Amino acid sequence: MATLSFIKNPTLLLDEHIAKNNLDKLIQKLKKQQIIFRPHFKTHQSAEIGEWFRERGINQITVSSVEMAEYFAQSGWKDILIAFPVNILEIESISRLSRLIKLSLLVESLETAQTLEKSLTNSVGIWVKIDVGAGRTGILWNATDEIERLVRYINSTKNLNLLGLLAHSGNTYHAQGIQEIQNIYFEALDRLKSIKGFLESMQLEKIKISVGDTPSASILEDFGEIDEFRPGNFLFYDVQQFQAGMCKMENIALCVACPVVSIHKDRQEAVIYGGAIHFSKDSVKLDDETLAYGIVVPIMDNGWDANHSVGYLKSVSQEHGVIRFYENEIDNFHVGDIICILPAHSCLTVHAMRDYINLDGKIISTMNSKG
Repeated sequence: MATLSFIKNPTLLLDEHIAKNNLDKLIQKLKKQQIIFRPHFKTHQSAEIGEWFRERGINQITVSSVEMAEYFAQSGWKDILIAFPVNILEIESISRLSRLIKLSLLVESLETAQTLEKSLTNSVGIWVKIDVGAGRTGILWNATDEIERLVRYINSTKNLNLLGLLAHSGNTYHAQGIQEIQNIYFEALDRLKSIKGFLESMQLEKIKISVGDTPSASILEDFGEIDEFRPGNFLFYDVQQFQAGMCKMENIALCVACPVVSIHKDRQEAVIYGGAIHFSKDSVKLDDETLAYGIVVPIMDNGWDANHSVGYLKSVSQEHGVIRFYENEIDNFHVGDIICILPAHSCLTVHAMRDYINLDGKIISTMNSKG
């Protein structure tokens, strides 16, 4: 282990041991059911971290943008799903990617499908995006006529290869407890299976089902009749997932180490160099309904003490963060100390910070790296 005394400004620390344990646990779950694991790389955004997956036999991945697909294609990934509705303004980049890798796209409208067929010269896989209740993107699950028209068109084309139905139960992230998550997941799956049955009854080719979210990945042992699973946040977890009961504090693999720049004992607070440009403005409600942007834990030479919460990140502006300490904790901290904050939402924190440093002091780059 390297000493962490080199930290002078906000630094994203990664405990690789914790992250790899989180990864191995989910791989074993999915192997038992022979489900294809297509992890979402938007959480870590790192070619080096991607190698952890490849070393474990994973060769199909999910990303959230054309730019991210290009980045991972350059790192040798050959089977990539862009799990974001096709942006037809990027058709040239999509066409170029389709010539280099096995590319799969998300489509939810006939207009988009027609544009792809007209513009592409190489075959791409197509997943039809279904809204199973999250209310963000996709064709509403019970709009069967619209789904049928789109599927029939895709099947009539030269360059669009229908793969199946895809959904993301984003509403599991707002669920109140394990039972509600289970209910949301299996209601979504039942809706997808009903569409699949409807399409297959019309003698359309075999329809696959692709789903995936971290709450379901964390609590379910049986994922039902699905073909592939696409979670991302499970690798690092965060305070949002902890508060929802999806992980323990010791399962959170990231913290942002920040310098203390002032102490205000009269209000039991400290100001840190670490704000919205480092954490984002995603927050979480603590048990007493207090809004927090992260949980504060002490830093150690070999990481941080996840079992000793000393306060929370009360507010963030651009570079400033305000820490509210719990009772009898503030006297243990001084100006110039480094303090660790477990982030409310790891995906956005990684994107904001752009580079990791592991506990051996090694920099791990991402697609947005500073260097």
